[in-house]
Amino acid sequence: MATNITFHPGSIEASERVELLKQKGVTIWLTGLSASGKSTIACALEQHLLHMHKFVYRLDGDNVRFGLNKDLGFDEKSRVENIRRIGEVSKLFADSACIAVTAFISPYKADRAVARELHEKANLGFVEVFVDAPLSVVEQRDPKGLYKKARAGEIKDFTGISAPYEPPEYPELHIKTNECDVSKAVEKIMEHLVAHGYIS
Repeated sequence: MATNITFHPGSIEASERVELLKQKGVTIWLTGLSASGKSTIACALEQHLLHMHKFVYRLDGDNVRFGLNKDLGFDEKSRVENIRRIGEVSKLFADSACIAVTAFISPYKADRAVARELHEKANLGFVEVFVDAPLSVVEQRDPKGLYKKARAGEIKDFTGISAPYEPPEYPELHIKTNECDVSKAVEKIMEHLVAHGYIS
């Protein structure tokens, strides 16, 4: 870590952004197995919020690996660094009074706890959403054929098969996508945002 740096605070107060945009910065952190429905819900939520003229931006696990995290693999160390970076980036978005919607498997409790702590220390909202579907269901969906490849040993360190997924113990929201469609999932998240004063 560099030691010859100094944090340069801006002259704009967070309250100014909140007043201008009529919303509070918050990160909606969707976590769950591959094919559980995270990206589908994230896209629908982003679209819904944009139609409400809200400042929102979606960070998706696959998309981020084309740029910011293209140097990372899928071993445990790389996964930890992947989530660390996303925690920092989503915090920056939330600090700008943006609603940051992240869709990442983020399999380890400790890494999600670090992302939450980053936000809480900065007095920013963090909403963990467990997008839950049984392994049998996500394997049946398998839109990219990844589970089939993992079962065949063609993909190493695949979450749910050859790498662990640690489900959240106390998420703000628990959405079971084998029982709940996308519109209902978005509705539940929106209700939470309104109830906690992030949007009005």
